[in-house]
Amino acid sequence: MISRIKNLLNTFKTKSDYHDDKLKLNIGLILSKINEDKKYKNINDYEYKVFSQWGEDGIIDFLCNNIKIENKTFIEFGVEDYRESNTRFLLLKNNWQGLILDSSQENIDKIKKDNIYWRHTINAQKKFVTKENINEIIIENKIDKNIGLLSIDIDGNDYWIWKELNVINPSIVIIEYNFRFGKDKSCTIPYDPNFVREKKHSSSIYYGASLKALTKLGKQKGYSLVCCNSNGNNAFFVRNDLLNDVIKEASIELAFKNGKFRESRDEKGNLLFLNNKQENKILNELPVEEV
Repeated sequence: MISRIKNLLNTFKTKSDYHDDKLKLNIGLILSKINEDKKYKNINDYEYKVFSQWGEDGIIDFLCNNIKIENKTFIEFGVEDYRESNTRFLLLKNNWQGLILDSSQENIDKIKKDNIYWRHTINAQKKFVTKENINEIIIENKIDKNIGLLSIDIDGNDYWIWKELNVINPSIVIIEYNFRFGKDKSCTIPYDPNFVREKKHSSSIYYGASLKALTKLGKQKGYSLVCCNSNGNNAFFVRNDLLNDVIKEASIELAFKNGKFRESRDEKGNLLFLNNKQENKILNELPVEEV
């Protein structure tokens, strides 16, 4: 039954419609309740998609149900039009509030026309996030330091943005890693304040950091890796003081997932459907910084 419900969610077309949100939310609530009654072997068994790209919604719900979160506020970077995001389910299911940022004015305008914008407390702003402005953006918005969740997905300087952040202390951090760097390398793209993934390299696979680099950075900032989603693009970190018998630190060896999606493109933007070995050949010719 669970697989049938998950498949039903995946068939929905994302449209800015209140009834579509309500139907997805109700199915998500069913999945959440099923998960509460189950005793799975690991966090990945709790994955399901409601509004997230892959199974992040289920993981987030599980983490929030098993650690003490005082401030139900989130910040999410790179939300596009917010139809597909890591925090929309939190907003609708648990009435969280938060700040969402995207570099496109068109996307921000769409969000503000969505019914969700007046039904809930969110603040959508057009910002091109850099390490030079991220702390200032948060200070300007008077965000409490101990927020519940931070989600970073800007397909570029993710490592450098998290490294620079020092004005908030999230309970949970979700950050994208580039699985193509593998689990043994500790590396990231060199910092470029004007980095745009599609413009930096036509392949569109040159971005972000390795899981090991992010895990080392997390340790420096007081966070532990607890899992990665099964599709191999998002890593989940929990602040060390919130770890417990249920939410525990995971090794890179166990947490790492090798993504199966093939998104490399040619110079005209057409998908090439290259395998991992072919994509790695492209990356090996591009500069990375050991961290």
